[in-house]
Amino acid sequence: MGDKIKLYAAVGVIVLALVGFYYFEDQSALVRVVGLLAMMGVSLAIAMQATQGRAVWGFIKESRNELRKVVWPNRKETTQATMMVLVMVVLIGIFLWMLDMFLGWAVKLLTGQGG
Repeated sequence: MGDKIKLYAAVGVIVLALVGFYYFEDQSALVRVVGLLAMMGVSLAIAMQATQGRAVWGFIKESRNELRKVVWPNRKETTQATMMVLVMVVLIGIFLWMLDMFLGWAVKLLTGQGG
């Protein structure tokens, strides 16, 4: 029950921040944005106190650790893969263009529009 209250409070802070952002529209945009970001930080701090918030934070930390384990391709591998993709796109484009031309010719021939 306590976690639900924390999450509802976090949502309430966000709603109040948005209402305040638009209510004080006669103020400087910088002041309103800073206030909105501060309230979003407060809301995040409240949400992080709930079990779900801690679980999300744990997931983010584990994801960062897994991302560090990824072997990223070097410049040569990236260039080669990009060139292969470009070549295949051109080849498939030419194939589809020729297929379109053939089907257009066949339709014209079958409907009596072509000679």
